[in-house]
Amino acid sequence: MMLPIITFIIVFGILVIVHEFGHFYVAKKSGILVREFSIGMGPKLINFRKNSTTYTLRLLPLGGYVRMAGTQDDDNEIKPGTVGSIQIDDSGIITNINLSSKNSNISGIPVQIVKADLVDDLKMTVYENGNEQEEKEYSVNHDATIVEEDGTEVLIAPRDVHFQSASLLNRILTNFAGPFNNMILSIVAYLIVVFMLGGVQTTVNTNEIGSVQKDSPAYVAGIKSHDKIVEVNSKKTNTFTSIQKQISKNGSKKLNLTINHKNQIKSIQVTPKKQKGSDSKIIGITPKTNLDKSLGSKIKYGFTQPFAIAAMIISTLAHMVTTGFDINQFSGPVGIYSLTSQVASQGLISIIAFTGMLSINLGIMNLIPIPALDGGKLLLNFIEAIRGKPLSQEKEGIINLIGVGLLVALMIAVTWNDIQRFFIH
Repeated sequence: MMLPIITFIIVFGILVIVHEFGHFYVAKKSGILVREFSIGMGPKLINFRKNSTTYTLRLLPLGGYVRMAGTQDDDNEIKPGTVGSIQIDDSGIITNINLSSKNSNISGIPVQIVKADLVDDLKMTVYENGNEQEEKEYSVNHDATIVEEDGTEVLIAPRDVHFQSASLLNRILTNFAGPFNNMILSIVAYLIVVFMLGGVQTTVNTNEIGSVQKDSPAYVAGIKSHDKIVEVNSKKTNTFTSIQKQISKNGSKKLNLTINHKNQIKSIQVTPKKQKGSDSKIIGITPKTNLDKSLGSKIKYGFTQPFAIAAMIISTLAHMVTTGFDINQFSGPVGIYSLTSQVASQGLISIIAFTGMLSINLGIMNLIPIPALDGGKLLLNFIEAIRGKPLSQEKEGIINLIGVGLLVALMIAVTWNDIQRFFIH
């Protein structure tokens, strides 16, 4: 039971870290302040600050985020009346603002904030030590830190380091960097897989069986590797493609197979069963393969396999656009966990291949032009390029809010569908 859970957390964690690191790296190179790099969601477990970024580990291992200054997810406002403390340097300039009751600082000056501008003017007006008869105004250091209510210490976010202050090209590259990193991870994963396997398995399209899945209908019926299926329901089958075609046509009905086992002909009856998480019916056999050990074929496989998966995903999405939405084509955390539990029992190579498959999926799905996804952000970037100016923050906020609502609704529907597919039916 623990192995699938640990595998799920590790695989999901790798996908999130790689994706968010893409945004993080390009943002930093573009002069955008990354205030926080979080792994996980929900309550904070641990955090530390290095240079200008605070790194946090949060309780729920179901995502993560890069919090860039000035984005919709980054709140710079301090409401009037907020109570906290400040630290000042020898010049009387604020270097730290503490708004957390969890992380009190006895060396700070207790204040009630009257107004604060930590974006443009870098000024703060306060009442000190409970004295509401006298307002005091302080300048705030450009690189001052602020301890937020949950105890997380981050840098303040002046205008010059905001996301919107970067050039349009740098913002496009920052938004694209996450999906791009997922594509790179997928290539790396499949290169590792093919080198671990020793080469590329190429299918030999004959009627000879390569392997038989344990506990499958074929396995239970006594079919062995290297057996040849010469007939399916009295139809001659000279290739594995013809075998698959006959099995597919048969549905869930019992199959009459004619088997050549070590030059002995025998008849076997097999009933296909539904594949978990799919509507397809299988008997649990794979075709015979040859192993191509050349370096060129290994490198080619590492690149072509992710792009083959990407092409299949894009084709599926395009098909849904023309024929209608099919929720069974999507999987959420529940579906991914169920698949992970199956893959975890098959060994390290299967887990790495699964990670590569999920990574390219995550990269492509994030490029769908839905607000709140990277693809939606890129769409706004391209609209800005055409208009010559960005949308107002209010309009962008409304668009993102609609996008978040759609994603939440989709996630709920996909999760419930996954529960039905994998655990109820």
